[in-house]
Amino acid sequence: MKKECIKEMIGKTPILKKMQAAEEVIWLNPDKISFADAKNSCELAMADIEDAEARLQRFAPFIMKCFPETEARGGIIESVLTEIPNMRNRINEKYNSHLQGRLLLKQDSHLAIAGSVKARGGIYEVLKHTEELAVANGILKVTDDYAKLAEPECRKFFAQYTIQVGSTGNLGMSIGIMSAAVGYQVIVHMSADAKQWKKDLLRSHGVTVIEYQADYSEAVKNGRKQSDENPMSYFVDDENSRNLFLGYAVAAKRLIGQLEEKQVQVDAEHPLFVYIPCGVGGAPGGITFGLKQVFGDAVHCFFVEPVQAPCMLVGMSTGLHNAISVQDIGLTGLTHADGLAVGRPSGFVGGVMKPLLSGEFTVQDGKLYDYMRDVLETEDIFLEPSACAAFQGPVKLENSPRTQEYIAQNALEEKIRQATHIVWATGGSLVPEEIREEYRNTYLPEE
Repeated sequence: MKKECIKEMIGKTPILKKMQAAEEVIWLNPDKISFADAKNSCELAMADIEDAEARLQRFAPFIMKCFPETEARGGIIESVLTEIPNMRNRINEKYNSHLQGRLLLKQDSHLAIAGSVKARGGIYEVLKHTEELAVANGILKVTDDYAKLAEPECRKFFAQYTIQVGSTGNLGMSIGIMSAAVGYQVIVHMSADAKQWKKDLLRSHGVTVIEYQADYSEAVKNGRKQSDENPMSYFVDDENSRNLFLGYAVAAKRLIGQLEEKQVQVDAEHPLFVYIPCGVGGAPGGITFGLKQVFGDAVHCFFVEPVQAPCMLVGMSTGLHNAISVQDIGLTGLTHADGLAVGRPSGFVGGVMKPLLSGEFTVQDGKLYDYMRDVLETEDIFLEPSACAAFQGPVKLENSPRTQEYIAQNALEEKIRQATHIVWATGGSLVPEEIREEYRNTYLPEE
């Protein structure tokens, strides 16, 4: 993008000047409207989420057969919702916050198979493609027991086909592990930000990993090109995939029962605040879309991004979505939050989020490690640094003029005391112990 255009945009979008300087910012979405009005303009609806949920149920016997660790949940890949009162106290005491209500952690960090939120969208898209291929080729009917797909003759059939994806790490792991379990040839195109242990884990599952010195967008571009050249290859497109998006959205329906178990009420008088780390946008976008379908205006969703890679915020605040990158405004796109190291957002997700998202926070890399140590010390739960970005939301919500403005605009002053806050933890359980120790001892200066 031309420099003169950037200068003009900064004049129109003052928050960009602070973002250029890698300052932490809070952005409130001026385009958010009531859910009753927003849902009419969206190309997807609750029926699409229910279709995805039913497909995952059909695959449950296959998942149980391939991954015995899922047997306790009947082949359903789901995470626990944990109340973290000690972390809430730490937030208020250490960061001079005034967080009211209950604080809970959605532990997608501990999802079976892939150990991250990507076990939702990534695995769902692989399974949907698998069902389509199997049905089209007469080896499966939707009324069958899907456990049959684990049999040798089915694996031999799928071995003719290739699955490819571009990834900074966690999406590649979910796609790679599940695709290999089905029997596909798998190629994961990994950006420079991807951690070595994630590449090693994929290779141990027989996955081909192609490494790039460039960022996420370049890995996706090359992966898409190579896949397009092979008629037997399917590319999982994190930037534009409706299937990934819907796989993530299923999480919202499952949250209903978990909140009921915790005796958490969500309605106009009992608001729900949800904070989700954001990279290209697929996972947080899908989860937010599902939550709005389920809870409407009673849920307030915020994304959190690193100060050097706030691609969704750059796209949404300028209205340019995927037509602008963080590099265009002078940022590096480099961050310790490898899963969030994305320079250009999903235009599809940005468009869907325009009337739904409440706002965004950005966070310095050093705080990722601080929050990681805080939750480990107070709750004995390990999360990878990128997952800990979400804690910036509850830390800032009630001690910032911008968020107080949001609370006032939405007439939440009296209701905030009975709010529930969910930090959506996106990854961490598969991190090797030696890397955990390295993270525990990482301290970064303020940027």
